[in-house]
Amino acid sequence: MKFLPPHKAWVVRETDRGFSGSIEKRSDVPVEPGYVVVKTHYSALNYKDALSASGHKGITSVYPHIPGIDLTGEILFSPDQNFAPGQLIAVTGYDLGMNSDGGWSGVVQIPKAWVVPLPEKLSTLDAAAIGTAGLTAGLCLQRLLHEGLRPESGPVAVTGSTGGVGSAAVALLHSRGFQVTAVTGKKTHEAYLKTLGANEVLSREEFSEAPDRPLLKGRWAAAIDTAGGDLLSAVLRQIKPGGSVAVCGLVQSDRLHTSVYPFILRGVSLLGIDSA
Repeated sequence: MKFLPPHKAWVVRETDRGFSGSIEKRSDVPVEPGYVVVKTHYSALNYKDALSASGHKGITSVYPHIPGIDLTGEILFSPDQNFAPGQLIAVTGYDLGMNSDGGWSGVVQIPKAWVVPLPEKLSTLDAAAIGTAGLTAGLCLQRLLHEGLRPESGPVAVTGSTGGVGSAAVALLHSRGFQVTAVTGKKTHEAYLKTLGANEVLSREEFSEAPDRPLLKGRWAAAIDTAGGDLLSAVLRQIKPGGSVAVCGLVQSDRLHTSVYPFILRGVSLLGIDSA
């Protein structure tokens, strides 16, 4: 039987007083058949990691547990000839860091189907900097483009714009020539959002105070929403006819309170984005 080399990991444990995490030394961990063994270079801190690390049973149901829903690193061992020792790879999505051990570990074993080789010119640091947040933003934009969105369609709103996904979305939209409205609860970060390419920065409060009518004046051709809740409801009511909203987060709430009017009178599309 093959074992993982000794390593350290951030392990979250459940006790009668709640959940706590600490760095632990690990050894004598058997390698599962068909799994690839990876030396972790980088693993980001994502919102889902915070939920897992704090004991959110909707994310992680079995403890002790090692969070980390994405990682970059190098192959130490692979039963598959498609991967060679020393090869640089990335992993994101699937069950990584949820109910399977994640990237907050010096060494991790992963099903080979989850592993993606990195392009030669992309370092593990750069890939980790893009991370799950960058991938999610890219998937949102890709879906909106598939729905026919073009710069000439009109401006695009991004909620939660100072977060990882939101920041990446603002930058990506700007790079493709879109006019971007950044919506944030941190209006003091306006200068930062402008450097990313935002043409307009609006506070979250401006949306919360929007008139409680089923439809408002159409302002945006599309939106990328990371917030959910009342923000998403307000955005839906202000999308232009034929527009789309890509939904990928629940930073404000996992609930959506809306009427059917944006959908049946303006043909608005609500697009779900599942990246991890």
